[in-house]
Amino acid sequence: MILVLGGDVAREQAAAELARQRGLPVVVSGGSNPEYAHWLFSQREGLPREQVLLDYRAQDTVSNFTSLVDELRRARIRHAFLVTSSDHMQRALLVGRLVAGSRGIQLTPVPVSCRDRCIQEPAGKIWRDGLRSGLWVLTGLDLRWWAAEHLPPWLGGQAAVRSPGSAPDPAAH
Repeated sequence: MILVLGGDVAREQAAAELARQRGLPVVVSGGSNPEYAHWLFSQREGLPREQVLLDYRAQDTVSNFTSLVDELRRARIRHAFLVTSSDHMQRALLVGRLVAGSRGIQLTPVPVSCRDRCIQEPAGKIWRDGLRSGLWVLTGLDLRWWAAEHLPPWLGGQAAVRSPGSAPDPAAH
């Protein structure tokens, strides 16, 4: 299957082309609005609706995986092409290999060029999400809100994490 992490419609476009070429099912986690996504996958690429699942539960990179991984395992998914922007791939692979890997799901990266919009992700953000993912694998809980109150900002403390119920950070994916 193909797993697309939302945050940039170029990711969905690359996944739609890959799905058409390979005939694989697609799951878009936290992607664009449903109207655009249905147009892109169904009308532009000609994919049947049942080949594409739009899932809007994720709020960030960690929940892109934690919100779906058990359903993927129940569906007997063993391998997924991971589609995200090239500047986001290092963090997405770390999180995905911990979370999806804990369920026996292998990931193959499919980086999408971010061209002149690339922003190098700080190491602290990568390791923070890796730590969150590892703790989720061990406990089954996302300790994001606990970390916001108890850890320094560079590890996910107050300044780096919004409170529950606030608007999602579009840069969080």
